[in-house]
Amino acid sequence: MVVNGMWALRAAVVALGLGVVARSLPAQAQAQAQAQVQATAQNALVAPVILVPHRAIYDLSLGQTRGNSEIASVSGRIVYDFGGNACQGYSLDFRQVSELDTGEGKVSTSDLRSTTWEGADAKSFKFASQNFVDENLVDAVDGHAEHDATRTAVDLDKPQQKSLNLDAGVVFPTEHMIRAIKAARAGKTILDFPVYDGSDTGDKVFNTLTVIGRKIAPDERKHDDAAADEPKLANVPRWPVTISYFDKGKSEDSAEQTPVYSIGFELYANGISRALTLDYNDFVVDGKLTSLEIKDQKPCP
Repeated sequence: MVVNGMWALRAAVVALGLGVVARSLPAQAQAQAQAQVQATAQNALVAPVILVPHRAIYDLSLGQTRGNSEIASVSGRIVYDFGGNACQGYSLDFRQVSELDTGEGKVSTSDLRSTTWEGADAKSFKFASQNFVDENLVDAVDGHAEHDATRTAVDLDKPQQKSLNLDAGVVFPTEHMIRAIKAARAGKTILDFPVYDGSDTGDKVFNTLTVIGRKIAPDERKHDDAAADEPKLANVPRWPVTISYFDKGKSEDSAEQTPVYSIGFELYANGISRALTLDYNDFVVDGKLTSLEIKDQKPCP
């Protein structure tokens, strides 16, 4: 959500339309129209992405269960506090508290807390997280990662000191979102690349598949949430986005392509998200945006 904004240029739709009218256009006009579409897409890819600082709270509930899931109910909350700018880098304070009821009075509480900072050039990434289950600390991760031309170097301090050399093509979380924004503005619907977010024990890379849907019209998909009457969002475009995370090691060793989990949301062009879903395969958690504070954007020096 990174987890996140997009402007709609609809280049792909325009391109499809060209196939309909091409038969009635002279060759020169066809070439000019195609060039215009390509220029629009190129502009979308190079135009700067502006992510606004904001603090969002999502209340969690059980959306659905599948198969033999033992989950009877879910409750909890996500607090997502995003800051920074394209000059100083981006910070995120994140906390997710979830209560899972498996029936017969068995309730487990998980409390995930993390802080990250990502350089504006997408070359540096610092991360620290703690995961508590029933108030007991079960995981703690602390480290940083740096890109260079040939590799992504990761230095972990927790859970144990370790150095990792990852592929240079690995993408950090905020850069992932920025690429999705640019792709949507250019009319692209699919992105796939490996992502490193410092989660779990800090040594895992996820292959990701990002699917971007058609821009949502202002009168479509209305929600009773904190974004509904926010005047600063009234004219901001949004898109439905789903990101699936696959275990890179397992997907390379076998034909198994079931994602570890997937995240769905409606993404505004300024990086704010609403209508959150967290899909853990055997059950899905819904996240309703119940509080939203859009902070002042600090200009670059």
